[in-house]
Formats: sequence, structure tokens, C-alpha cells
Amino acid sequence: MKLLKGLTVLLVVTLIAFFAAGCGGKSPQQSSETPKGGESSEPAKEVVIGYTGPLSGVGAQYGQDCLNGIDMAINDINEAGGITVNGQKYLFKLEKLDDMIDPTQAVNNARRFRDQYNAPAVFNPVFNTIGPIMEINQEPGNEFIVMAYSSTPKIDELNNELTVSIPPPFTAYCHAFSDVAWQQGWRKAAMVMTLGAYGDEWREAFKEYWVHELGGELTADQPANYYTETDFSSQLTAALAGKPDVLAIGGPSSSTGLVIEQARTLGFKGGFILIDQAKMDYIVDEVFGGSTDLMENVIGVAAVADVPTDMAPVFDKRYGEKYKVHNTWEAVLNYSAMHALARAMEEAGTVEDVRAIRAAFSKVFPLTGDKYPAECFGIKEIGRMLFPATVQMIKNGKYQEVNSYIYWTKTEEELNKVKEKMTTSNPVKMMPLENYID
Repeated sequence: MKLLKGLTVLLVVTLIAFFAAGCGGKSPQQSSETPKGGESSEPAKEVVIGYTGPLSGVGAQYGQDCLNGIDMAINDINEAGGITVNGQKYLFKLEKLDDMIDPTQAVNNARRFRDQYNAPAVFNPVFNTIGPIMEINQEPGNEFIVMAYSSTPKIDELNNELTVSIPPPFTAYCHAFSDVAWQQGWRKAAMVMTLGAYGDEWREAFKEYWVHELGGELTADQPANYYTETDFSSQLTAALAGKPDVLAIGGPSSSTGLVIEQARTLGFKGGFILIDQAKMDYIVDEVFGGSTDLMENVIGVAAVADVPTDMAPVFDKRYGEKYKVHNTWEAVLNYSAMHALARAMEEAGTVEDVRAIRAAFSKVFPLTGDKYPAECFGIKEIGRMLFPATVQMIKNGKYQEVNSYIYWTKTEEELNKVKEKMTTSNPVKMMPLENYID
């Protein structure tokens, strides 16, 4: 009996030792070797990306469009296996907070992302809140990258080393739209643009280019509050008194549609230039129920689905099915920007060193149309991503061909280098902007 008990104890001890050793070998977590390809067999770690923006109030839909693009990119990246940095797998998690375009709340949200989640990057889509966030994102020991979705060139003038500006500067659109209008033979313009800092910048830029560069006439400047007003008849009546060939208008797309409808009701038969905030395809589909009857001779940012990349219509379909809303450039460009951020982390070999990640952005381009809905060809030292300004016109009831304007080149040789990287065949035009040319 004692011999039997002794053998039993010995067997138990042996089995414990055997399993403690991982059944005679190391478990995946214990292995000192990494699998082929340099990837660790350890479970994926998490990287939090922050988003602060308007998710309620007057800018809620705009903020949600931006958020959807980031969310879709993160889902696609994670479903493809995430990113690998120094052999370690990482998956992304998106944390969102509503700031209602309040600068103080936006700054508090950004600090929370950094302090609570150690987020290396925070997305924000409104210059009124981007500016204050850029005042804190370079604090020693608390640095983070600001992923800024705003077309105002003032962002570039702030010289923030940890900011990435996503869309083309609105000056590129201002010049391109004006050139198209000029080609139509229009010489007299009136403005009924949105109030606020962004609208003020647009009006000043339009006036400078239309009057002082092209030599056109500006017959009226009648700003309106596109966020609170629904009746624009007084401003339009004053603007139309000068008999303009074209009205330069815009703010949120829904309100812009009302301005177009009311201008037509007042008898205006001329053209419209839409500032880049307003999207012609959204107005056609969501405001006018798919009809272009009131949209004749409208010039604006190209319809997303018409951008001639292989992925644009694919993305448009997927986006509509997933979020049940109209696709927008806000979604498209934030989607691409999130992919660029993820690739920069891989290039930098870190998910934490934000200065190394920001420096690595220059290595991740081009983003080509066979993989992304919009093509991007680099990033300026000041942080502006180089998406072409895509322009389109509605004429004879139909969307016309999309034109891509390249604003960061000044010679044919430089332009041809960009064309060599493009996967699209739409017309490409060079339109140098002083702050962006090489």
C-alpha cells in the first residue's frame, strides 16, 4: 500500500512538471522565436484613436460623416489583421466624444484621449476647435498628432509640427471653380455665403481671385447664417438686383439647397459656385430627391461616386449599405487619412512615438485609386495631405466630366510625375498655389 501511494505521488508530481513546462515545449506566448515574417505570436495589442467633433447640434451630420469615414477605415484595417510594428500585432479602437464645436470641450476631450487612453492621434473636423487643440498637442510629454479635417489654409500657417491637414485647401477650389465659371463667359458675380470665420475667409479669397486676378466684377456681398436661417429671400433679392451671371453661395449642404431653390423661385437663371463645404451630389439626392432640374450650371466639388478611381464606386456602395446615409467627401478623405496614419505607424516602427509617426507620413504615399476611393500623392512639410481638388459641373441636366486640379506643382515636369502615379484617366490640370508649390 505504501509503495502504491508513493508511485501515485510520483506520477502526480511528474504530470504537474510536464504541464508546467507546456507539454514538453514552450507555449506560443512563451516562445522566444517569432514566426516567419517577423510577426510575434503574442495576442494583438490595442491602439486607441480619438475623435472629437460635433455629434449633436447644428454640425451633427457633418461630424458624423467624418466619424463614419474613420470608423470604416478602422474596421477595414482590423478585419485585414491590423498592423504589425516590430513583430507585434496591433488593432485599432475608435473612441469618440461630442464637443458640439465648443473649443473648451474639444480641448478637454483631446486631453482625455491622451491621458486616459494614451491615444497617439486625435481627429477633429472644425477649425474653431482644431486651433485650440493645436495649442496643446505639442506639450512635452503629452504630445499627440492632430488629424485636422479642415480646408482653411490658416491651419498651415500655424506651423504645428504634429498636425496633418486632410482635405485640399479651399483656395484650390476657389480658384478652380472661378476658372470654370470664367470659361462659361460669366463676368459678374454676387456672393451669398455663410457667416462665420470660414465664410469670411472664403468671401475674401473669392473676391481677391475673381476681381483682382481674373478681372471680374463683384456686384454684391450678402452673407447669411446658413445654420439658423431658412428664408434667404432678403439676401438673394439684394444680390440679384445687380443682375449677376453667377451666385457664389454655400454653407451646409441642406441650407445651400434652400438658397438654390429660393434663387430660382426669384427668377435667377444663371450659374452657381458652391463653396467646398456644400456638396452638389448631396443637394441633388437629399434635398431635391434626385432631380437636377434646379441645379443647372452649378459648379462644385465632384460627386463622390463620379470620381474616376476603381474604388470610388465600390466605397460608395459599401458606405451606403453600412451607414444608411449619403456618402460624402468627409467620409472618403477621413477614411484615407486613417489608412495613412496606420501605414505611418508601421513605417515608423512605433505606435507611441508621435514625432516619429508624423515624420513617417512622407513614406506612405501615394495612396492610389486601385486601393482607396480618393488618390493622395504626398504630404507637405507643413502637414497638408496632397489630394487633388476634384471639380465638376452640372450642365444640360447631367453631371459633367470630373477634372482634377493639382495645386502643388509649378512645372510640366512636376505635373507629369504626379500623373505617372495616378490610376485615373480624367483631365488633370495644373493650378499652382504659392503656399504649396515645390
